[in-house]
Amino acid sequence: MNERKKTYYGVSVGILMVRSYFERFLGDIGHAGTWDFPVQYRIVHDAIPARMTDLHNVDLLDKFKAAAQELIDAGVDGITTTCGFLSIYQRELAEFCSVPVATSALLQVPMVERLIPASKRVGVLTYNAASLSGRYFEGVGVAADTPVVGMPADSEFVRSIRDGDNSVPFDTLRAEVLEAAGRLLREHPDVGAIVSECTNLTPYSADIVDKFGVPVYDAVSLVNWFHAGLRPRRFRQDER
Repeated sequence: MNERKKTYYGVSVGILMVRSYFERFLGDIGHAGTWDFPVQYRIVHDAIPARMTDLHNVDLLDKFKAAAQELIDAGVDGITTTCGFLSIYQRELAEFCSVPVATSALLQVPMVERLIPASKRVGVLTYNAASLSGRYFEGVGVAADTPVVGMPADSEFVRSIRDGDNSVPFDTLRAEVLEAAGRLLREHPDVGAIVSECTNLTPYSADIVDKFGVPVYDAVSLVNWFHAGLRPRRFRQDER
């Protein structure tokens, strides 16, 4: 019997949020309507978008530990985040927390590699390709030579997140994401599946699959899998 003390009940997934002000569309991890189960958010106020791609230079680990502990103390059974670059803290947060931790969609890369032929590779679509390497990959077991394409620095996608501009139309952002996905596949024709690092890319995953015919794994697929382990479906045996 689980005798752990809780403040609230019935919420398994706690989500550590970057402090941001751009619009999070349905399908984004930060839009509560994305989930078929209740989630609990906690903002890490020192974590702003400009710092998230510079975590190899800026240390926010203690801030994320403190916020994770607040969620755990209140009642969640697992921790995830709204930024794939937090892969850099995967090992430290998993060691610190008393519940399972899934920091980044990048955790799926090693698994997805085993779903496709050996002649194919997983490609990563990211917010910032210039920063996504080294410790961000090492923390979640991603090979250093994994193909990566980022959203252009001058794109509305990047600018809206960086500046907190919630006025950019969904269709504008979708067109930019599809162009970036197309560039990934053109530059790396051996890519057989895509993992989207950035949690803000998830509203466009279905469009990528429809246009290019390659499977896409993202923050939503990660958290749905994560939740399935925290709260497995109970099968009623009288329905056999």
